Amino acid sequence: MVTLTGHAYCWDVLGDPAFPDRVAELGLSSVTLAAAYHGVRAATPMHPRHQIVDASHGALYRPVRPEAWRGHRLRPLTPGWMTAADPFAEAAATLRAAGLAVTAWVVLAHNSRLGEANPDLTVVNCYGERYPYALCPSWPDVREYAATLAAEAVRDAPVDAVSLESCGQMGLAHTGHHDRTADAWPPPAQRWLSVCCCAACRTSWAERGLDPARVVSALAADVRGEATVDFAEAILDARHEAARLMRERVLAAVAGLPVILHGNPDPWAAGPSPGLPAGEPLDVHAVLVPAWPAGEDSARAVASAVAAGHRVHAYVTALPPMPVDRVPGHAAALVAAGASGIHLYHLGLASAPRLAALRRTVERLESS
Repeated sequence: MVTLTGHAYCWDVLGDPAFPDRVAELGLSSVTLAAAYHGVRAATPMHPRHQIVDASHGALYRPVRPEAWRGHRLRPLTPGWMTAADPFAEAAATLRAAGLAVTAWVVLAHNSRLGEANPDLTVVNCYGERYPYALCPSWPDVREYAATLAAEAVRDAPVDAVSLESCGQMGLAHTGHHDRTADAWPPPAQRWLSVCCCAACRTSWAERGLDPARVVSALAADVRGEATVDFAEAILDARHEAARLMRERVLAAVAGLPVILHGNPDPWAAGPSPGLPAGEPLDVHAVLVPAWPAGEDSARAVASAVAAGHRVHAYVTALPPMPVDRVPGHAAALVAAGASGIHLYHLGLASAPRLAALRRTVERLESS
């Protein structure tokens, strides 16, 4: 039996009495609902009261309690574009009252506003260029923020599970703000430009016997194809240790709930779905593998994560540029590759024709 869920934002639910019925009509019994999320300009084509929501910065969709954040350097912002005092809890309660299960969707290390305000805690590449959207998990302040954010996201809320996104290091790729960096570098250069060279990461390299200045110089040269990095394993080990420390703190903060961890079987992956450490067991219910492109690459990623011993759910989009007629077959191929769950993106962003594609997807998976 394949587990099925659809993703949504709080504003998709609030103010739209028909939303739970639309979810049920799709054949879904579960919604993954954003409780802490990065900034986004979101379409809401099916909503009766608005068509666009401009969430101008990352926010916690729960009350930001002073007692929970006292003494923290990093503290989440509230969503000023919403009128509800506790948008997530209200939306989750609405869904639960309609008989739908709710998973709290929590984005951890991706926050441009906090990164801009605290640049020393962000990822910095080998050219000294900072990625303000990317909080680096090598810093204790970032790990403390992530654990408290996760705990506050689910505190006293009617939820059945939690989905953790960006529980690790973000990297070079950042789709948003009219990004114009796609395909500017070959894959190896993108890898090296995603290596964080902040002070905390340099300290971690030094603890492994590396000369941080030499590492940075070699990375910069390799971006231009002028050298070969010969200490990649140590760099990757430092990154995975930071991610593990963050993951342990976050998992402790949400103990008692099943956890879906966004992750990539490529150990060098950096982003919303950070690379998974090879051979390391993960104390989570399932790993959510990104599988948005239709085709063999996504199926191979799922199969690779399954072969590594993980219970795998696949992340599927019905939004452009995915052709609507390919969504059902793509999801079925991912199940054939070993996925035991399919996460459908996105219940609020999708137009009527794309919601119909999600319905056909659910029907195909349920009939197979």
